[in-house]
Formats: sequence, structure tokens, C-alpha cells
Amino acid sequence: MNDINKITTQNVPAYWLEAKVQLMKRDRIMNRLIPQFGDLHLVGRDEPFTTLARSIIGQQISVKSAEAVWQRLLSACLKCTPAQLLKMGQDGLADCGLSKRKTEYILDLAKHFKEKRVHVDKWSEMNDEDVIADLIQIRGIGRWTAEMFLIFNLLRPNILPLDDLGLLKGISMNYFSGEPVSRSDAREVAANWEPWRTVATWYLWRSLDPVPVEY
Repeated sequence: MNDINKITTQNVPAYWLEAKVQLMKRDRIMNRLIPQFGDLHLVGRDEPFTTLARSIIGQQISVKSAEAVWQRLLSACLKCTPAQLLKMGQDGLADCGLSKRKTEYILDLAKHFKEKRVHVDKWSEMNDEDVIADLIQIRGIGRWTAEMFLIFNLLRPNILPLDDLGLLKGISMNYFSGEPVSRSDAREVAANWEPWRTVATWYLWRSLDPVPVEY
């Protein structure tokens, strides 16, 4: 396991330990699940543009394929910045393995950042829904991608990504013996997790894939 996933006082979200205790008290499934992963915890990404670019690249493809495209992109431009990606253009991005649609999304993201059309400096002070509203004006960023950003970049504690197939599968496997679950079912189960729905979601992801995924 990579050292970045080991617990330290520097990179543990401030709410994580309290959330673990409270979730284990309230929820018998969490009480069983959380101890299985020891000191593992959510590890955030600091750079907003990189986080969003990786999320777009990872849409609708496997984690392995997304990582391969990302590494080719880094090899081509060395540093993932709006200016460098705009300079690469559609042809350069396509050479890294991005589809035509995703090259358009990445370039639109880069333009929004370069032209300051999103309120990057204010996101840390904005509430969850306002950040989502700001993000979804960018092509290729829907609610799910915005929620992943809130979880992995802003480390918001109470995000419930109901469009996430991993969350729904985790609830199905752990709470409904593998039976299909609706968004309504998921919302009902998650009511017991407030205000730490992010933490519970993370542990359900881990129940399906013990190795944390970066977005």
C-alpha cells in the first residue's frame, strides 16, 4: 500500500476520526465495516484544476485506462495547467488517447480556469450546492463530477453522490444482501449517516475495492 494512504496527523480530514466513532455507534454495518480498513482514510487532492481534469478523463472508462491516459498526458505536457493544455489543443490531447468529446471538455475546463469564469478562490467558503452550480457550467462536468470534486478536493464531510454506481452497489451488497437499490433506498439508508455521508460513502467504496481510487 502506498504510504500516502497511511494515517498521519497532517493529512487526515479534520472530521474523520469523530465521524468514524459516530458512524460505528449509529450503524451496525459501519460498525462492522470501518474496523476492516484500519488507519486508511480519504486522501484529498490539493490542486482544483488537476482534480477536475482527472475526473473528466476518468469518465466512463476503467481506472486502469484512465491512469494510462493521464500518464501519457503528463508525459506530453509535463505539468497539467490550463495554459499548457490549451497550447496542446485538440490534436495534442487526442494523441494522448482522449476521445474527441473529452478533448472538448478538457479545453472548455482550461478556458474557464484561464479566463477566471469559475470562482476557484471562493469555493472553500461556498456551500456545497453553490460549488456544484459553479462547476456544472463547465462542459463535461455534471453533478457526479462536481460531487467527486467536493469529496476529493474540498474534503466536504456530508456528500452523498446518488449517481455513483459504486455507492449504490456498496449499499446493495452491505445493506440489502445484493438486491438492487433505488436512489430512494440509498437516501433512506444514508439518513443515519448525517452529517458524515462522505465518510460512510468512502467506506462503502472500500468494501468493493480496498485500494482507494484518486479522482
